[in-house]
Amino acid sequence: MTAASPGGYSESVPARDTRTTTVARTETKPAFKTTELMVYVASVIAVLIASLVVGDGDSGVDRFPADRAWLYVTLLTIGYLLSRGLAKSGSREGGRDPRM
Repeated sequence: MTAASPGGYSESVPARDTRTTTVARTETKPAFKTTELMVYVASVIAVLIASLVVGDGDSGVDRFPADRAWLYVTLLTIGYLLSRGLAKSGSREGGRDPRM
């Protein structure tokens, strides 16, 4: 037995879905579209050029040896990967490549 509401509608009618349709979007741009990639590449090139240009000191000792330059490149890479990871951590969508 169903009871009638004051408007004359049956109370056994299912509730209407009130959810709105939203468009799914990623929260971040792909890595190749960001300025942080450009800054990273420029920084790596600058470190390697600086290591090449800075020559021997007066005592014949290399003031910026290659091993130190590659250490700095490694640290830059770790920083870049951490920044991309933090940027993507709030992203809800999976990894779809927009170029395909």
